[in-house]
Amino acid sequence: MAENVERTQGFSIGQLIVRWLVGAIVLAVTAFLTPGFTISGIWPLILAAAVIAILDYLIEKILGVDASPFGRGLIGFVVSAVIIYVVKFFVAGYDVTVPGAILGALVYGIIGLLIPGKTTM
Repeated sequence: MAENVERTQGFSIGQLIVRWLVGAIVLAVTAFLTPGFTISGIWPLILAAAVIAILDYLIEKILGVDASPFGRGLIGFVVSAVIIYVVKFFVAGYDVTVPGAILGALVYGIIGLLIPGKTTM
């Protein structure tokens, strides 16, 4: 019965965990490739991926904006860069400059297109 409830809601806990882990991997690669964007350890990475997923979810539900860099054109790209930047105020060990957030949104979007499965943001 619980399986039917999960299917009617459109996702399962397992799918949510996989999306979060894939998002963390994409975020790690993005930080590695982007100047002005650093994550200083595994725990800040895991926490940042969770905060990004939560912010993405809230923005999508409240404003109806898809915060993927290629999801809604310029608006999605700007929202994605803002999310990447704002996370620095919630996660110690995560630091990004404004140009780093802009480049990071671009890199995150490109990597997200290359990795199968839907990543958050």
